[in-house]
Amino acid sequence: MQLHAFDPQPWCELDPSYTPQGFRIQWASDAWMEREALALRRQVFCEEQGLFVRDDLDEIDRHEPSTRSLVALTCLAGEADEVIGTVRIHQAAPGVWWGSRLAVRADWRQHKRLGSSLIRLAVSSAHALGCDEFLAHVQAQNVPLFQRLNWELLEMRELHGRPHGWMRASLAHYPPCATPYAGFVLTQN
Repeated sequence: MQLHAFDPQPWCELDPSYTPQGFRIQWASDAWMEREALALRRQVFCEEQGLFVRDDLDEIDRHEPSTRSLVALTCLAGEADEVIGTVRIHQAAPGVWWGSRLAVRADWRQHKRLGSSLIRLAVSSAHALGCDEFLAHVQAQNVPLFQRLNWELLEMRELHGRPHGWMRASLAHYPPCATPYAGFVLTQN
């Protein structure tokens, strides 16, 4: 029997300038998606913005059984590859849902639909679960984006030393999505 030497060549020879053309926006369905979502939150809210010191975990992450992480994923050959965006949702009271910790990786923020698609799935999936009111505290610079997405500014508040808009989604613009693990598919445009 003849043994063949191991060939260290990569199994896939993608051009180094390759940019993913497909994205999935879905509820996190695997442990690696949850880990990467938390790492992205740390990167954005701790390292970039300095809102928190070590991590941004709070009582919602630790004790709210309804808390869900949603992720924006790049796709390679149709398979989920890496987390490039995230948001979390939770039910604070019967029918009252909150979205928080919306983050898109810095090198993907120019893609116009990642953040808005995360917002759309957050509200639409909560809507399918009986949401009567969907709220969020939105950093002041992002209030205009949410207003374009049919959110109402209720009032401005100071959170974590920065101005935030307390906002409510217009559920009429967010039809229920009963398949949040399948979510949405986007293309690079």
